[in-house]
Amino acid sequence: MKIRDEESADELTLNLTPMIDVVFQLLIFFMVATTFLDPERELAVELPEASSGERVEEQVDEIVINVTRDGGLLLSGERVDHDHLFTTLARAAEKDPATPVTIRGDRLVHHENIVAVMDACGTAGLFNLAIGTLETP
Repeated sequence: MKIRDEESADELTLNLTPMIDVVFQLLIFFMVATTFLDPERELAVELPEASSGERVEEQVDEIVINVTRDGGLLLSGERVDHDHLFTTLARAAEKDPATPVTIRGDRLVHHENIVAVMDACGTAGLFNLAIGTLETP
């Protein structure tokens, strides 16, 4: 019978490599998942400030229209023209005329561009409009 002596016995260790791999995979998953949360806030639109008003929680079916400084229109992060915007708004009004629409215009955009978007909403049949602003400190 062979008896092991203490010096020749292999030391038992816990291999942490699989656990580190799993944690790393979870970290990557959460980093990627959180980058798609709110693309509307990442656009280069400087909102004006307002001291009055109410904070409104964003609704799932809300339409957010961004008006850039040069008068361009962005719907869901994609540049659109007035005809495509009107078509999208009309489809939304057919589903639910109470669909909320938030217009986020750059603080230096011409007022006529904002009015054109509001007019397109009204013509399409959407009247639940809001103007996006920043809170003053």
